[in-house]
Amino acid sequence: MNTYLYMVRHGDSPKKGNERIRELTPKGMSDARKITDLLKKENIDVVVSSPYLRSVLTVEGISRHIGRPVMIEEDLKERIFSSEINRISDRELRPILEKSFKNPDYAVQGGESNAECQSRAVAVLNNLLSTYEGKDIVIGTHGAIMTLMMGYFDSRYDLDFLHTTSKPDVYRMAFNGLEYVGVQRLWSEREGMMT
Repeated sequence: MNTYLYMVRHGDSPKKGNERIRELTPKGMSDARKITDLLKKENIDVVVSSPYLRSVLTVEGISRHIGRPVMIEEDLKERIFSSEINRISDRELRPILEKSFKNPDYAVQGGESNAECQSRAVAVLNNLLSTYEGKDIVIGTHGAIMTLMMGYFDSRYDLDFLHTTSKPDVYRMAFNGLEYVGVQRLWSEREGMMT
């Protein structure tokens, strides 16, 4: 019996502000409703999220639909790129990402490396896979950490992949026990629905 992890990258959020409490833009909220409609077609058992508000807001609709609370996992927060609590600009982020995907141990002062981020996140995934074997689990997540989690199981999920993702986005990962089976993208940005 397969276990499915639904990686749900959060919807559009303001470009500035505190990483933990940035909400969703009106477009992000509209897309979150579409995510809920898409996931209602699946047999979701559990909803887990990064503690960051934009991720929680993106998956809370499906949580309400199944009548279970969103479980917050601190170690699913986005990779820490710097010591700042506010979002860094895309201009600052791009070279950090490029260096990080070439050298997984690279980190700026006060930040964490891809290797550190991947390690904490995959530990959560392995726990979820063991605890909820045979279940369908939604994970509210972010672009970089989602790529690192998926890349741990399949090296095709790299920086180029990250650049092709959208906000929001949904990928269903299949596992047989702890063994990775495959992944399918469920979100189509153009239609905002299942592909």
